[in-house]
Amino acid sequence: MAETYFAHAYEKGIDSQPRKTNIVASLVRDRYVADAIVILEHTPRRAARAVLKAIESANANLLNNSKVSIDPKTIRIARIFVTSGTRMRRYKPASRGRALPFEKISSNIFVEVAGEEKVKKVAEKPAEKAAAKKEKK
Repeated sequence: MAETYFAHAYEKGIDSQPRKTNIVASLVRDRYVADAIVILEHTPRRAARAVLKAIESANANLLNNSKVSIDPKTIRIARIFVTSGTRMRRYKPASRGRALPFEKISSNIFVEVAGEEKVKKVAEKPAEKAAAKKEKK
């Protein structure tokens, strides 16, 4: 049986609010990576590009950094979640010389993907093939 391997990616400081980014992340939660990429390429939200980048990064980490060969068809999103990142305090000028404060909120995206090892097909030896043919006759 093939063994499962995991890899993750962490995108920090995405210029989108966590609640908006989480809506996009929930579209692809528990899906295969190939399906998730197609979904995100056709999602008309600004956060979709950041989530896509995080998923592709985790996918590349799994394929390149694992010691064994991974079957690309079996790679799925094991975990994906969005947390709030740093908040930048800014001020907007108002009437009578006042300044109204507001915060620019960023997001952090964590993606963990899982994939199974490629099963190697073992070729039969020529002597075994000949023996199998004789048994059939």
